[in-house]
Parts: sequence; C-alpha cells; structure tokens
Amino acid sequence: MAPALAAWAAAALALDAPAHLVALVCTVASLVAAALLIGARRRDPATGGRRRGPPHPRPGPDVPSPVPLPDDRQPLEPTTSRPRSAQPRQRERARKAPPPTAGRSPGAAPNAAPGTPGRPGTGEGQTVPRRQATSPPRTGAWRGRRTAGALAAVLLCGAAAGAVAGLYGADVRRGPVPALAREYAEATAEVTVTGDPRLTRPRVRGAALAPASVVLEAEADRVTGPDGTTTTTRAPVLVTVHPGAGKERAAWLGLLPSTRLRVHGRLVPPLRDGDRIAAVVRVNGGGPPRITGRPSAVQRVAGRLRAGLRTASDGLSPDARALLPALVVGDTSRVPPELDEAFRATDMLHLMAVSGSNLTLVLALLTGPPQLAGRAERRGLAGALGIRLRTTALLGGGLTLAFVIVCRPDPSVLRAAACGLITLLALGTGRRRSLLPALAAAVLALVLYDPWLARSYGFLLSALATGALLTIAPGWSAALRRRGVPPRLAEALAAAAAAQAVCAPVVVVMAARVSLVAIPCNLIAEVAVAPATVLGFAALAVAAVAPPVAGWIAWPAGWPAGWIAQVARTGAALPGAEADWPDGWTGALLLALVTLAVVLVGRRLLQHRLLCAVCALLVLLAVVRPAPLARIVTGWPPPGWRMVACDVGQGDALVLAAGPGTAVVVDTGPESRAVDRCLRSLGVVRIPLLVLTHFHADHVAGLTGALRGRAVGAIETTGLEEPPGQAEFVRRRARSAHVPVVAAVPGERRRFGPLSWEVLWPAPPPAPAGAEGPNDASVTLLVRTAGLTLLLLGDLEPPAQQALRTAHPALPEVDVLKVAHHGSAYQDPQLLRRLRPRLALISCGADNPYGHPSPRTIASLRAQGAAVLRTDTDGPIAVIRDPGLRAVLGGHGGP
Repeated sequence: MAPALAAWAAAALALDAPAHLVALVCTVASLVAAALLIGARRRDPATGGRRRGPPHPRPGPDVPSPVPLPDDRQPLEPTTSRPRSAQPRQRERARKAPPPTAGRSPGAAPNAAPGTPGRPGTGEGQTVPRRQATSPPRTGAWRGRRTAGALAAVLLCGAAAGAVAGLYGADVRRGPVPALAREYAEATAEVTVTGDPRLTRPRVRGAALAPASVVLEAEADRVTGPDGTTTTTRAPVLVTVHPGAGKERAAWLGLLPSTRLRVHGRLVPPLRDGDRIAAVVRVNGGGPPRITGRPSAVQRVAGRLRAGLRTASDGLSPDARALLPALVVGDTSRVPPELDEAFRATDMLHLMAVSGSNLTLVLALLTGPPQLAGRAERRGLAGALGIRLRTTALLGGGLTLAFVIVCRPDPSVLRAAACGLITLLALGTGRRRSLLPALAAAVLALVLYDPWLARSYGFLLSALATGALLTIAPGWSAALRRRGVPPRLAEALAAAAAAQAVCAPVVVVMAARVSLVAIPCNLIAEVAVAPATVLGFAALAVAAVAPPVAGWIAWPAGWPAGWIAQVARTGAALPGAEADWPDGWTGALLLALVTLAVVLVGRRLLQHRLLCAVCALLVLLAVVRPAPLARIVTGWPPPGWRMVACDVGQGDALVLAAGPGTAVVVDTGPESRAVDRCLRSLGVVRIPLLVLTHFHADHVAGLTGALRGRAVGAIETTGLEEPPGQAEFVRRRARSAHVPVVAAVPGERRRFGPLSWEVLWPAPPPAPAGAEGPNDASVTLLVRTAGLTLLLLGDLEPPAQQALRTAHPALPEVDVLKVAHHGSAYQDPQLLRRLRPRLALISCGADNPYGHPSPRTIASLRAQGAAVLRTDTDGPIAVIRDPGLRAVLGGHGGP
C-alpha cells in the first residue's frame, strides 16, 4: 500500500510544480532507490555477502554433497522423476515404514539388507536425507534487506508517478492554447469531445438568474489564432456555450464522446491554477454545434443504451424517472436541484456516482457470488454453462470494459474497474485473491495512467471508502456481532459507519458541513439499491432491442428508486440533518480527531447498554430538534416572536408568525436551502399565504425550499410578470406542488390568527409616472400584529416610494420598517421622515458586489431615531413584543 500512497502524493504535488524541480527530485529518488537495492544485493548471500546464522553442513561420509543452487540455500532431497502429486504419498509411506534394524549401516537404504552398506555417490542404497529447515533466521540483516527493498519500491513508484505527472502538467501549461488564454484572445478550435455534456445550475446574480449553460470537456486538436496561424496541438479544454432553449440546447446536450466539433470563441484561463484544463473556450453566440466528425461506433452504441434507459424510465414517477438512470449508469441529467441537494445533505450522493457495487452486481451475473467464483461450486452464467476459469476471466474483463464505456470513465468507475480487472486476473491465473493489494495496485496503475486523478475528490472518496470497507469494517462488524447484533445488520452498520468515518473529513473540505443523518439514511436506502440497479441494468440491456419490454422492466425498478429518493428527501428535511463545520483542511483535521475520539470512546460505551441508549437518544434529539428543546438549548427562536428576517444572503425572506407552527412568508430569497433552514429552525410547517413581492431571482429563487414539506395555502404575486422566465418558474413550481397562484390587489385586507395585513402597492394601471421595472411593482404590505405596526417595502425605488406616499396620505408611523431594496442608496427621504421607524431591518448578503446597504441610507435612518439591524452582520433577526419592541439576533438579545 505504501508505494501506491507515495505515487498518489508525488503525482498530486508534481502536477503544477516547476519542471526542473520535478526532474531533480525524481532523479534523486531513483538514485537513492538504486543505492538501496545495490546495498541489499551486496548483503545477500547469493552474491557472496556475509550472512548471519548457522553455517551449512559440510559434506562428509554421511552427508551428500549439496547441489549448488542459485540462492545458496540447502539442497532439496534427491527425487526421481515422479509427479508432484505422488510426493505426499511417498512421504506418507516413509512415515509408516518400520524403524531401521539394529546393525544396519547408517548409509544403508531402508529396504537394504541389514549390514549392507550403500555405495556413496551413486544414490543406490543410500538413505535419502530429509530436507532440513536451514533458512536463515529473521535477523537484523534480513529485516534490513526487506526494509531497504520496501523503501526502494516507495521511492521508485513515487519517482515514476512524479515524472509522469510532471509531463502531464507541462503539457497543460505549454503550447498555443494556454498562451491565447492568457491574452483572452478569440480563436477557432477543432476539438474532440471527451465527456458527456452537462447543463449547469442556474445561479442568482443580484436580481437576475444567470442562464444555464452547457459545459463539456474536450481536447483541442487544432487552433487558429487571431492572426490566422493554425497550430496542431493536444490540450484539454472546457467548452461553455449558452444555447437557446428547445432543439438547440438538445443538440448540444446530445453530443457523444469522440465527436469532433469546430467552435469559435474567446479563450480564458481556468479559474484555479493547477487545473487539468489548459483553457476555457466560451463559444460566441448560439446556434447548434458544428460537427466535423461523428462519434465512434462504440460510443454510438453506448449512447443508444443510455438513451434507451432514459426512454424506458419516462413513465415512472418524477423522482424515480430522474434517479434510475443515475443509479445504473451515473446519468444525472434529469436530477432536479432539490433532489440533488437532498442527496448531498444525507451524504447519499455516492449512489448517483457509479462505483464498485454496480460493477460487482454486473460481474455477479457472470461469475456468481465473489467468494465462490474460483471454486468448483461456483455459480452464475459461467458456472451454469461450464465455462473455464480463464475464459470466465476474459469475459469478465470484456464486460468490465463495456461497463466503463457505458457508465463513462469517471474516477469512481475507473477505480472500480481497475480493482475488478486485477481480481479477474487473479481468478484467471489461479492466484490467491486479496482485495487490499488489488486496491493498492489499482490506485498505482490509475495514478500512473492519469495523474490528474490524484487531485480528484471523487477518486479520493472512492478509494477511501473502499479501503475502509476492506480494513475497518470487518473489525467493527465482528465487534458488533460479539455484542449480539445480527450478522447482516452488523455488516451493514459497520460498512456505513466505516465509510462515513473516513469520507466525512474530505466532504468537510468541499462543503463545510457534517451530515448527522448519513449513516441511518444510507442503511435504510441500501436495501433498495440492489433491486433498482439489477432491474435497471436489465432494462438497459433490453432497451436496445425491445423498448416496450425495457419499459415493463423499468416499471418495478421505479419502486426501489422512488424509495431511495424518499429516504433522501425525508432525511434532508429533518431540522438537524446537517451541522455547520469549519471548512478547509483545518476543518478536516479537526473532524478526523473528533471521529477518532468518538471511536475510542465508543469502544467502551458498547460495553454499557444504558450509556449507548442515552447517547442514541441525544443524537436523535440533535437530529429531530423538537422546538421546545431547541429553544431551551439555543435560545432560538425567542418565545413570542412576531417577525423574523431570515439570513438568506443577498435577498429577502421574511416570516410573520400566525400561530403555532404557522406563518405567512414574504419572499423566499435566492437559495432554497437557506430559506428552508430558516423555516425549519422556526418550526414552521403551515404557510396559509406565501407572498412573492416581485419576480426577481433574489426574492423567488428559493421557492422550492419554502414549499418543501409544508402545507401552503396559496401563493400571492405582483401583477407584473417580469422577468418572464422567473414568473414561469414560480408557476411551474406552484403547479408541481398543487398550490394556486393569485395576484395581489391594492386595498386587499386579510387576517389570519393574530396577524392582519393590507396590500398598499402596486397601484392599479396605469403605472405612476417614473415607475418602471419589476422593483417598482413590488407588493407592499402594512402588517399589524400584537400591537406592532410593520411596513414591508419590497424593492420599491424612489419614484414608487413617492407615489406610495401620495396614494396613502394617512400612512402611519411604524414600529418596524423593512428597508426597500436591501438598503440601497435610492430612498425617498420624505417617506422615511413620515414613517419614523423605531427599528429598521435590512436584508442583504455579506460582501455583495452592490455595496448594500448604503452608508447614506443607514445614516438617514439613524437620524430619524431608528435602530438599524442587518442580516449580513447580525444574522437572522427576530422581532418580539416583550412588553415593548425588542429584537433578538440569532438567539442573542439585541436592542
């Protein structure tokens, strides 16, 4: 294992290191390894070196002369040319032979007459000396030779991986493509697609939702620069394009690996130094792809199989339709963002990344159970048809290669395939199969084949999880069985816990959070993985020849797939599903130490059932977080809260209390997880009315999170449906949740429990002079609750604020003002003077690029006597009446 780890580390470090430094270190390592091997060779007895231990017996009248052997070991006993299978029977007869008769010569043969001497040197009538155990004892010299050999292997593997990685890194940094990218030049490139195109998630940028783009990995073969010079090259690039909706987007997403394209666009450097791509090609304009070469026949077959599985799953429920292709071949093109977030929150994302379990199920159809694959009683198709072991291994190798092509060579797929091929090689040659050396050999081979895998988090997680299953899980499973846990449950629990223990620190580096429901959710979902995968592969195989039959097979596969999706959604919806954790490698090291401490303490706790039950209850309470208990422990939410401004980043999300577990929500912010987390912390499960002030993304993009797991009565919106894409998003999400959408009407009054409100804005058509855009059409609410008056201005600009003041001359002073447009500098001073708020709340994101809130606005509010609080620095803000007006900041008392 040490050589593989050394190769991994060397490749990761050498990819972006200076070439001369890589060459120097690799040369020194190789020379040191050679010196170690030469020194060990000189100490070896086979080369005449000294050895410690007993000397060889000297030839004499009773000891035959030893036959010189290459390694100077004791000679084997003289044998005749009989087969090896006969030797055990000969030794058995020798043990049963009678003892030598008195007077027999020491050199006489056992069957010779007493006193008949044998003839020395002829082998006739002589006793056959038994093989003597004269191997040298494991002295310091022997251990030194072994240590030197192991160290030399580590150095040589590290040097080889470092050299290969250095060459790969140099290829990325040199050539015309990186040079043009550094100049941000436009160029025409002929590229070969190397991966499946994927659609990026739409991202909120201020008030707008950035359009989704198609991204594909490719290799640039020819590049024509701005000066018309054409250069042949070989550089990995990332192609991004913003195609139109419909057929144009489908054409880009339908490209297969090995397809040749001609693209024209601007070349820019990658976002991170040391990335595996030489440049990002931003394709200019839209239009369909310009294809200059069709994909290979193998890729066309693989594409038809993947497309057939998608077609076969069309009739399933939405979650099963999206998840079944992901479970079988890693096709996540249909997985919606909210389902992907649920899988991430429960650490079940590995189920959508094809790995060793998928390949094991495929090979089991051929070889049967792995533990019986090399025996006479083996099962599977090979055993039923009587196929020889070597032929079975060859067929398994072909099946593995087909598996990689269909499922795509992602890091986890490559790791699984390499381990599978090594195991099949051992099966075909009759050698003992040991999975840990197979894993080490697979890691070493893959790092030498593609050094960029050494920096892949997916490859790291796959290798760590596999290593944990081979080394840690068996011991934990045995410990659980000794304490009365059923064997199958013990194995499943140990496997899930071991994988989570070693992978969680790596996940922290990327996500800065720890999942508290990962182990139970993976255990519950595991029972459905095998049925869904087996039936999915069957549908995949049949889809190419009989699509209707594939649909029938996919129909029962949808049940376990839907179960897995439901487990992920349910686990992610729990209040304590995730816990924030420091990110980066510091956070990873801290979590590793905490995990080690938990393991050490857990070994003692397992001996006390009462303590185990108490710990399990504490973990359950931390995950479920009952509202009364959470309020006692954290102080949040404060009792009697009337309004909460959620911390959702650069956006708005306000919650108005309307009874136990019930609230009216105004806007949902730019991100679904943030508003969902806020509502869960407040214990909101019913929303009689969800108001969306206008359709800008920073107010509506989190709608999915607000709808998740809650009963929503209706969604009320402004009458101006701009931008149209976001308005359609709201209507689409509302239809899927079966929630009606209504338009706000000026003068509308409503009451729910202790809460009452009036719609002051937008004004009926025609729009007031100077008002323009969605901001000035924001729904504005005057809210009264528990003797408090609150005014929620949405994102009104000064022209609309002035029109509001004119339309409502009796507008009263307010206790709480939600400042318009995240506290921007554009406010109507006369409106602020009329309102004279006691508390001003500003909802904005930390380090936003718009400068919100404006210092001038803050100064103007404070001049009116208002206390100003902001979510970017104060976090979530709760307004309470106790008995006067008071604010609580994230569980701590405020002004």
